[in-house]
Amino acid sequence: MTDTSPWLLRASGLSRYYGNRIGCQDVGFELWPGEVLAIVGESGSGKTTLLNCLSGRLTPTAGVVEYRMRDGTARGVFSLSEAERRFLARTDWGFVHQDARDGLRMSVSAGGNVGERLMAIGGRNYGAIRATALDWLGRVEIAEDRIDDRPDAFSGGMRQRLQIARNLVTGPRLVFMDEPTSGLDVSVQARLLDLLRGLVADLGLAAIIVTHDLAVARMISHRLMVMRAGKVVESGLTDQVLDDPQSPYAQLLVASVLQP
Repeated sequence: MTDTSPWLLRASGLSRYYGNRIGCQDVGFELWPGEVLAIVGESGSGKTTLLNCLSGRLTPTAGVVEYRMRDGTARGVFSLSEAERRFLARTDWGFVHQDARDGLRMSVSAGGNVGERLMAIGGRNYGAIRATALDWLGRVEIAEDRIDDRPDAFSGGMRQRLQIARNLVTGPRLVFMDEPTSGLDVSVQARLLDLLRGLVADLGLAAIIVTHDLAVARMISHRLMVMRAGKVVESGLTDQVLDDPQSPYAQLLVASVLQP
């Protein structure tokens, strides 16, 4: 019988160890369709390890990650075949890297970067692919006349917007983001965040975003998990956690960043 509960992604007892060192330990949560979850913590807290386990890029030492497929069935991410996981990553999922160079083909034009993902799911009509690429470049505020330019001719902010277009063009249901605004100028960060927030809302996307920036988390996420030394020390609605943190570590983190 198909499980009819509403979650889209569920983690249970998720742990990853590097020898005796903890990457993440005993993490569990459910993510709902259209929900944005931010994972925050200082460098080395385990947030990127957790993101990589959730997205199937890193095999956990223990625990389960389940994803609800479009037909309503729940599948264990690590019980999928390699081909099934690759197809999922090309269709239902997106992954936005901190460095856009890791998520783009730098030797391929902007339009080609967007079009490649369409071709990976069966697109063959060149005119239709190019038209869709043009549409998506417009959505991420890249001028149409840059469609044939390669990403190495773009600024950092433009490359990140191109990476977003490449990920969203196939209409995914879930997007993983690893520090997507890190390393960008403040004004560029604000523009990118505003764009991301609008696209996530307009498309009804679920997203998991890793960030060290609590202001970013407040702006884009509905729910927040605070990590320290591989463990989740606090979780809840974003505004509640940031305005009234309960754990000593979350209180310290919020006080050091958000309060004057």
